[in-house]
Order: sequence, then structure tokens, then C-alpha cells
Amino acid sequence: MALAGSPGGAGWTWRPVARDALLARAFHSCTELRGRFYLVGGLPAGGATEPSGDTVVFDPAGGQAVRLGARGGPRRSHHDAAPVGGRWLCVVGGWDGSRRVATVAALDTERGAWEAWSAAPGSRPPAGLSSHTCTRVSDRELRVAGREGGTRTQRRYGSVYTLRLDPGARTYSYKEEGCHTASRSGHCAALLQTPGPRPGHQLLLFGGCNSAEPEVAGHWSHGKLGEEPPAAPHLREQLARLVSTGQGSRQGPRGLRHHSCSVVGPFAVLFGGETLTRARDTICNDLYIYDTRRSPPSWFHFPCADQGLKRVGHRTCLWNDQLYLVGGFGEDGRTPCPQVCILDLFI
Repeated sequence: MALAGSPGGAGWTWRPVARDALLARAFHSCTELRGRFYLVGGLPAGGATEPSGDTVVFDPAGGQAVRLGARGGPRRSHHDAAPVGGRWLCVVGGWDGSRRVATVAALDTERGAWEAWSAAPGSRPPAGLSSHTCTRVSDRELRVAGREGGTRTQRRYGSVYTLRLDPGARTYSYKEEGCHTASRSGHCAALLQTPGPRPGHQLLLFGGCNSAEPEVAGHWSHGKLGEEPPAAPHLREQLARLVSTGQGSRQGPRGLRHHSCSVVGPFAVLFGGETLTRARDTICNDLYIYDTRRSPPSWFHFPCADQGLKRVGHRTCLWNDQLYLVGGFGEDGRTPCPQVCILDLFI
């Protein structure tokens, strides 16, 4: 496999570690829970409008994928999902084949059964959500960001919601926040520490519109956030060494959407996606690293010559100090990738 490099002699690639036709899909969710990756829904091929209703569990330690036998799974694509209580996988919103929805379906991973949770009294749900983001800010609270609307009407700005989840009551409740963002679809979200002696956190949105500027969709002062990201000390050190070989920029990628994003310590790692800045050859294979260790933060761009690494509608997952790439369509924007890869860095 070709190695993407930088002038400093460093390089990176995605190294295949597993392959299974069950994993071949795009615009799915892929969520780590108790050392397993849960893939829900997605589209089986480019041009498909009917999302899959299956759930596949991938064991990264053993490299094996199995289809979950649970009935009643949601048919969804362009949705998002988050773990709750170390037990439930909550699937939020998405496209069900005919409309955008804002409902929540939950997989009880202990029982291996899907549950249809209901909206609590007083919930103010969005009209519909797709290509949005859901970010955990505590074990039972998500911050939802994206453009809402049905297939005919959509707001011209992005909405931000707090979604509270109650596993005991099997209910959820939306509350719209006062802040609005640019109209974004297919963006990513990263919960990152703010630099300084008393670091807080902010939720940044990247891409999903023509702007190259990240946008704040939430801010929490020091000690106010109940969410600790997984530690990845080795990968964090490797990323620090990789960016030390590059040239930082204040300008991020412009017009990128349906890319992946994972937070590794002070870094947001973005990969692939589709660019809105070109009419042809729109699927990307670039690695971008957003470094928040200093103020103002810097972008580092590490391009790639390997056409086989182009991806859109894929997901990345952090587990056991390694970053995994799962699914997505390849360079033709139509063929789903059955591989699971690990990010290898060579410094």
C-alpha cells in the first residue's frame, strides 16, 4: 500500500486488518461499546435510497464481524449514535428511506434487543435530522448539531439541541439551545479542551458547508463537563511527532463534507470525505489534523497519492490506542469498502 508522506520524512497510511462483506456500507454509524464496534444501518451501494436495517458487531481484538440477530432494528442512514450507561446504543435521527426522523431507537447490548424509546413530555424535537452530529457531553446527555427539516423544507441555519436520555424510563427529551450555527450537513463535531491554566471544553463543528472556519456549538467552563475522552497516549505522541514535521496553517479544509473525525487528546483527526470545491474527482483521501495545544489552533494537512484510500460516508473509531477506519464508499463514490483499517504513522 502506498505511503503518504511529508517533506520531513514522516508518513502515514491506513493498514487493512480485517475484511468482511458484512462491513461494506456507507453513511452508517460505528460506535465503540465495551470493546466492540456496533455498525448500524447505512447504504449498501451508491445510488441506493433504502437504508439497511441490520446491525453488525465487529470485534477489533479478534478481527471478526457478526450480524446481530435482534429484530426491530431501525432502518437508517445519515444518522448518528452514542453509547449510554455502558449498555445501550442510542441511534438518533437519520433517513429512514422516506423521510428524515428525529426519533431515538436503543439497542440494549446486554439483552441483544432493540427498544423503541418514546419522547418524554415537554420534548421539543427537531422537524427531522440527517447528516447531523451527536456528541456525548455526559453519560446521559448529547449535543445534537445540524440542519433540521423535512424533505421539502429546511431551515437556512443550523440548530443545536441538547438531547437527554433516560434509560430507566426508556425516554428521551430534546431542548433547543439558543445558539444557531451556519447551515451544515455532513459536517463533523469535536469536543476539545480550550488552552489555558483552567481549561474548559468547546464543541467545534467542521465542514458540511462552503466555509473553512470551525464553529462553536457549545462551551463548558472548567470542571463542568462530565465526559472524559478515551486515553490514547501512544497515538497522541505519534500525532504530535507527525505535526512537528508539517507546516501549520490557520486555514482548514474548505467545503468538506461526509468526512470522518476522531478526537485524540488535543488533536481532531479528520480524514477523507467529499469536497464541494471541485466538480470532478470529489472524493478525498487527505488527512487533516487540528492541533489545539496552542492558541490560536493550527491545521496540518497531509495529502495522499493512494487513490485506493479515498473514502466518503465512512467512520473512524478510537479503541485500544489505535484509530480504526470502517466502511464508506471508495473513489467512485458508489462501491462500499468491506475493509477495516488501522492508521499507521511512520516518523
